[in-house]
Amino acid sequence: MLDDVDRRLVRQLQNDPEATTSALAGRAGVSPQLAARRMDRLRREGILRGQHARIDWTKLGYEVAVSLRFTLDKTDPRALDSFIEAAREVPEVIEIQTFLGRVDVRLSVIARDLADYHRLYRSRILPLPHIADIEALMQVATLKADEKVPL
Repeated sequence: MLDDVDRRLVRQLQNDPEATTSALAGRAGVSPQLAARRMDRLRREGILRGQHARIDWTKLGYEVAVSLRFTLDKTDPRALDSFIEAAREVPEVIEIQTFLGRVDVRLSVIARDLADYHRLYRSRILPLPHIADIEALMQVATLKADEKVPL
């Protein structure tokens, strides 16, 4: 899958996502041309799926982060699809994950403060379809948020 050159390039990209291909090449100990070819191949193969901005929501005024875990009423075969479709329409939902097990779906939700969260919960979350149970976990601190792969 990945050889040593690929791993060195990806490791350098993880350390500095804004680095130019030439800079990545220098740090990985390869020529800029080889680095460009390898990076292009990694993108074509879907290993590198783009570069993303990581946003500090608190600096934009969103002080509350809540993880909501849902168990759905599965008597309707479209329950999961309907729930996800509706959840995608809530702008404060910044992540949707599905699971196998007791919990079916987890939503990551942000709000400006507790009053804003309460309004959001009552007006946008509770009306989501097919909810059988909800568990809310309010985030107190983020101790690690690293997306790096150990290469």
